[in-house]
Amino acid sequence: MKLKLDDERMSDDFFEDTKILGIACPLKNYQFCWQVEKILNIPFATSADLQIGMEKNKRSYSFTVYEFIHPITSKEHFLYSNKHEGEFLLPELQHLDFIWLIRDPYNDLVEFNDLQQRLRTIPGVQLVTEVAREKIKSRDNLQR
Repeated sequence: MKLKLDDERMSDDFFEDTKILGIACPLKNYQFCWQVEKILNIPFATSADLQIGMEKNKRSYSFTVYEFIHPITSKEHFLYSNKHEGEFLLPELQHLDFIWLIRDPYNDLVEFNDLQQRLRTIPGVQLVTEVAREKIKSRDNLQR
């Protein structure tokens, strides 16, 4: 008997209790994170193990992922850079520079809507929009 991973179920588990924002902003990753920390008081951090590597056309690409886990609520925030040297982490969302995934078991819509509004106040942010999980065809790229 062969055992087989259920990729669809793993994907569903990863996206359980999540909301996703797409952000268009021409700032570099570190500049955007600095603005987020300064204006929204969310201190994102990254590390080598949070990077997402991808091979395409015999080239290697690395997409930066930033993380913040709220110390009181344990709400998880992940900020993905969607672009690197002309390639996209989520090709179906090429118009977005950043993908912000929030894992919130309490599904606090008031706080989520407030975050969207506050993100729009950051200099350089051109667009903040909620992205439905179903619209993301390459969602496995967020789970690497």
